[in-house]
Amino acid sequence: MGSIIERKKVSVQVLERIKEMIKSGELPPNSKLPSEMELAERFGVSRSPIREALSVLAASGIIESKQGGGSWVKEVQLVNMLEQVTLDLVDVEQVYDLLEMRNIMETEAAALAALRHDPDEIVALRQALDDFAQTVKNRDLVGDEADYRFHRIIIQASRNPFLEQTMENVSDLLKKALTFSLQKNIGLQRKREEVYQEHLAIYQAIKVKNPEKARKAMNIHLHNARRKLGDHRVTP
Repeated sequence: MGSIIERKKVSVQVLERIKEMIKSGELPPNSKLPSEMELAERFGVSRSPIREALSVLAASGIIESKQGGGSWVKEVQLVNMLEQVTLDLVDVEQVYDLLEMRNIMETEAAALAALRHDPDEIVALRQALDDFAQTVKNRDLVGDEADYRFHRIIIQASRNPFLEQTMENVSDLLKKALTFSLQKNIGLQRKREEVYQEHLAIYQAIKVKNPEKARKAMNIHLHNARRKLGDHRVTP
């Protein structure tokens, strides 16, 4: 498992070590990763940088959480994926910066959508909400497609082309982060219900054209999502 991790940029070094273990075959596809505690002991670090590194790997589609606990290496073309510039150069703090940007943008987009939406977008939002509701009934569904569609409709309804283009530019990473966040709720009925209720509050505020309530509801929802991804900068 390698020698003790140096102090500088601990989470990034942990990320690199785990990537090396996957590329070398020490952690082959479909294998279960050691627990956070085991990795922390082997690398000589606390669990916090381990958790941050695993969040980046999961958001990048390299590992996944499975029902019953633990993280597993996904069956993908790992060498190609691990050598992408986007993964090699972006450290965990930059991922958190990206999610912070989303929090800022979508909070205001929800307020604008409350003022600027058309009737068809309300219908589309309701459909996305109903589709996501199926994840509450079916514990095996992730719900990422319906969730992403819900947020995209809100951005569209804000009627700001720059917001739309900016979100499009970072859509791939945001989708992966969203999938990772929702996968953490697989089999957890209460948490799935919480996400649905957060979406419902956003939808209702936009529908009745209340920008302040829409802004507040979206902010609550995205703060909770950031916490699930391990962003330590989010206040309780």
